[in-house]
Amino acid sequence: MNKFITNIMENVIFVLEFLGIVAILVLIAIAAEKMIQKKNGSTEKILTTRKIAMIGMFSAVAGILMLLEIPMPFAPSFYKIDPSELPVLICGFAFGPVAGVLTEFIKIIIKLFFKPTSTAFVGELANFCVGCSMILPATIIYHAKKKKTTAVLGCGVGTLTMTIFGTLFNAVYLLPTFAVMYGMPLDALIGMGTALNANVTDVFTFVAFCVAPLNLIKGGAVSILTFVLYKPLSPILKVSYETSTKSRSVGV
Repeated sequence: MNKFITNIMENVIFVLEFLGIVAILVLIAIAAEKMIQKKNGSTEKILTTRKIAMIGMFSAVAGILMLLEIPMPFAPSFYKIDPSELPVLICGFAFGPVAGVLTEFIKIIIKLFFKPTSTAFVGELANFCVGCSMILPATIIYHAKKKKTTAVLGCGVGTLTMTIFGTLFNAVYLLPTFAVMYGMPLDALIGMGTALNANVTDVFTFVAFCVAPLNLIKGGAVSILTFVLYKPLSPILKVSYETSTKSRSVGV
């Protein structure tokens, strides 16, 4: 706890910027959810007591899963994937885009209590932004019209968005930031990719051959597991009989 507070105090400006980004994405999710509700004629509250409780539960699971980092053979050791987007996407499918974004954020807070930041919160910001780039489009598309085909489309668009955004985000922001943070030339980081793949010669080939496949694998795995797990879990996820009935009828 003391380490957590110390990290915040030492990086207070960046933390405030992080919270600003969170607020913007939450507002986007709220606007999208209100539009969906207006289109579907729904009057359900965006956040209810039951939804908040479920967000807390899924955030806790996601925060623990975020600690399970899996290295990939085609990427340098500082790139790993974790399964934390799985409970986030399930929660977003069940309760909407706002629930998805909030779960994505709260999982970061929970993870930080177990494992303090080693990147001055830059890594955590990246995980949040890249995660939301999948969760937001996937949940918005699905909730616009709940059926199996839109769930598949949402996961596909979400995975593609995460891959494109994550790749560009690494090239433009993350890699240069990590180079400055650790006092390493950017070429040294690229060289770690070259050691694994001779086609990696600059920052753009680095993200193309190391980062893009990583996001595709993560997005694909999370999508498949969501389809496997969502239907068995749906009876305990629904906030009302009506939403439960709709979900069973579409078979997702």
